[in-house]
Amino acid sequence: MENTFSNKNILVTGGAGFIGSHLCEELLKEKHRVICVDNFSTSHARNIDALMQNPHFRFLRLDVNIPFNLETHAELAIFKIPFQGIQEIYHLACPTSIRKFDQFKIQTLLSNSLGNYHVLELAKKYRSKILLGSSSVVYGQRNSTDPYVSEEETGIVDHLTPRACYDEGKRFSETMFETYRQVHELEIRIARIFRTYGPRMPLQDGHLIPDFILNALDGKDLLMHGGEEFSTSLTYVTDVVDGLIRMMNTSEYLGPINLGSDVDLKIKEVAEQIVRMTGSSSKIVAGDNFEFLSELSLPRTARAKQLGWLPLVRLEEGLEKTIEYMKANHLLLSTI
Repeated sequence: MENTFSNKNILVTGGAGFIGSHLCEELLKEKHRVICVDNFSTSHARNIDALMQNPHFRFLRLDVNIPFNLETHAELAIFKIPFQGIQEIYHLACPTSIRKFDQFKIQTLLSNSLGNYHVLELAKKYRSKILLGSSSVVYGQRNSTDPYVSEEETGIVDHLTPRACYDEGKRFSETMFETYRQVHELEIRIARIFRTYGPRMPLQDGHLIPDFILNALDGKDLLMHGGEEFSTSLTYVTDVVDGLIRMMNTSEYLGPINLGSDVDLKIKEVAEQIVRMTGSSSKIVAGDNFEFLSELSLPRTARAKQLGWLPLVRLEEGLEKTIEYMKANHLLLSTI
């Protein structure tokens, strides 16, 4: 029974994505066996290049919207899935493009319905503990009088807007997970992830921080998508990964949990800080207004604190790490 419990078999859907790849990396450090599933719709193979040589890591190029059976994949034989099963599933698979949001609308719709179904059925089969990577969008638009939200609050989302396939889709995803908990007694976790930044974010896709840095390094204008008054919270990716793992490891289900910083930041001031940190001569100018890019609520984090979680990486430190990554990969990233 070697490795049956001390070294878990863990499935990460969307594992080649920004957050997913960092999660896979951390789980491997903890000596678990990681199955990464992704279709590269809004992720990239380079995010997991460094993991491919790890004997405890396997990558499957699969679309969760299409039924799949892990036991038919010969490359997973070492994981002994028919015997050991899958202990944990982190379900992060969902397109997250800002600039190309319209291109992935149907995929997003299916990910938040069929994709959930296929992964939840897998969890039911193996009696896996399963975590949903939900989003702060379930709370709807930021309230101008009180921008802070706790998990007990009910958000208001217009289910017919151009971005409803994601916003209402995440709400429905939570409903699906909760229903499987009620009907099949699955051990679920729901992480409401707030705006996150760090190395491996998609580039030239409207994501503000990586595009600011890349343009600053190239001496190009920093484009203020969302307007000069746009404000948001920002959480460094390793803090979010730490929160996800803490949620999975806790023995008690606390309900949905906000994972994010409660510090409100003017994005223009962040852009100015990036210009200073890179020694750039770039100017900060108005950009496009993307449907998928909006001001969101700020999290109250009392539940996360019950897990001993707090975002530890300061903005300056997180920006420095992200800038270092972009500098090290500048030539590669600039040609994408």
